[in-house]
Amino acid sequence: MTYLAPGTPVMVRNDWPESQGEAHIRTPHYVRGRAGVVVRHLGDFPNPEDLAFARPAAAVPLYHVRFEPSTLWPPPRSADVLLVEIFGHWLEAR
Repeated sequence: MTYLAPGTPVMVRNDWPESQGEAHIRTPHYVRGRAGVVVRHLGDFPNPEDLAFARPAAAVPLYHVRFEPSTLWPPPRSADVLLVEIFGHWLEAR
């Protein structure tokens, strides 16, 4: 398995599997299709999108990804950043 290193720029997949039927998605709507930066690898965990339906769940990497609020909610409101836990299969290195 290839891991994303801290500092790697990523794009969150702009995918909406819940629009095609029953789904359990842990990736927030507001970050889909948005750019962020990997902060750290948190470990590998069984995929909750499979566990929710009692399917076999492969271990997938989980990351903290940093987003600048100004890229999510204009206009910019502060110098704060947002950290979101996102599973690796939702991320594409840029």
